[in-house]
Amino acid sequence: MHRYKVLVNTLPRISDNFKTIIMKQFLYIFMFAIAFSMQINCTGSAANNTNQNTNSAATPTPATNVNANANANTAVAQETPVPQFTDANVALAEGIKMLDSNSTEKAIDAFSQAIKLNPDLAEAHFRLGIAYSLVEAEKAQETESDTMPTPTPTPIRKGKTLEPAKTDSEKSFENAVKSYKKFLIKNPKDDVAHFNLGRAYNKLNDDKEALKSLQQAVKLKADDTEYQTELGAIYIKLAQYNEAVRALKKALEIDDSNLEAESLLEKADAGKKRVDFGAKQKTSQMTPMPPPQESRPSRSRPATKSAPPSAPAAPSAPKSEAPKVDKKGNP
Repeated sequence: MHRYKVLVNTLPRISDNFKTIIMKQFLYIFMFAIAFSMQINCTGSAANNTNQNTNSAATPTPATNVNANANANTAVAQETPVPQFTDANVALAEGIKMLDSNSTEKAIDAFSQAIKLNPDLAEAHFRLGIAYSLVEAEKAQETESDTMPTPTPTPIRKGKTLEPAKTDSEKSFENAVKSYKKFLIKNPKDDVAHFNLGRAYNKLNDDKEALKSLQQAVKLKADDTEYQTELGAIYIKLAQYNEAVRALKKALEIDDSNLEAESLLEKADAGKKRVDFGAKQKTSQMTPMPPPQESRPSRSRPATKSAPPSAPAAPSAPKSEAPKVDKKGNP
């Protein structure tokens, strides 16, 4: 019984010690959990930052995407071989697409196939000339940047004179002129053919013939802003600025967003002012000035010689009176 009482009296002290131990362990566990969670958060934020940097470096901007897509499309277009066409019109259409996508060499191949299938296909000749002119311009820029002098074309003897060799673009534009003229014999009212014929003449710097063809195109279709713009450009080359102003104003009336016509109109106005100013200067130089009047000394008139005095007149003889007679005649 005494032992039981002693055990009972020691129970509260054991309970208090147990509570203290439990509290300490709980506190240790709680602090460890907090430290562990903080470490996890720090590690996660570092990983997120790394992922964000990686994603930002790997994710391209919209401009980069556009450039990358354009380069990829160009690369694919360059790698894709040109098919062998059996229809001239199909080859022409595909060549235009290739030219628009900057695949100039392939466009030349397609246009050449179209001409081989149909030698009279005028637009194929004209487009081939444009493609060749692009290649020639690119080569000219490359030679200008190099230190080597630009090679001159081998001259061709024509009669007794030597003429420079024609470029591929010039040959193509000449063939385009022939084909368009042949086409217009049967289709004289085709405004597109007249327009492209004028453009071909323009490429060959035959401005007078280009003017005739473009005037005919405008006559057939006056409400085409492109026709009016091209006509205005030819008028500027011929220094006919008044006519150029009228054509370009008409082009802007049809389409007020025609930036090319707006730019050409400024040139035409400037040229017109120069011509008017030169004409005024020339007129002022050609107008004769009245000669200055010289002051002459006054001369005294010489004295006139007086006539010598006349001699006195002789006395006149007295008049004799007739004798008086009577009625019968007796004195």
